[in-house]
Amino acid sequence: MQVIATHRYARISAFKAREVSREIQGLPAIDALQQLAFIPKKAAPLIAKTLKSAIANAEHNNNLRPELLVIKEAVIGEAPTIKRIRPKARGSAGPVRKRSSHIRIVLTDEVPIVRRADKISNSKGRKKPAPAPAVVTEIEQAS
Repeated sequence: MQVIATHRYARISAFKAREVSREIQGLPAIDALQQLAFIPKKAAPLIAKTLKSAIANAEHNNNLRPELLVIKEAVIGEAPTIKRIRPKARGSAGPVRKRSSHIRIVLTDEVPIVRRADKISNSKGRKKPAPAPAVVTEIEQAS
């Protein structure tokens, strides 16, 4: 089942917010919240607030457990831009665009949770070395 939460007209550029949303896509919801707490960007608390809302929607409306939820998509779209003018030299004016965005997070419980620690094998993340290619010497070729 999918659960959606939306934060409309967030006062941040969509370009800046997408940078943070790419980091949490595909993560379990609880892990994404923990990761957002340590991202030093303005978009991180805005996305975290939307994610908490999505988790609350899942719990209250659909009786889903937050441990089973995975972020299916975190989409940041552009919202209307507020246009202002800044005075410039010699009586002219320069445009100032105050951009805003819509943040939409979709959670699902249909995707199995795979954490990064589960992907690493018992060899502590190191791959097994490839076998060395067989080198045939001239003496072995002659016989």
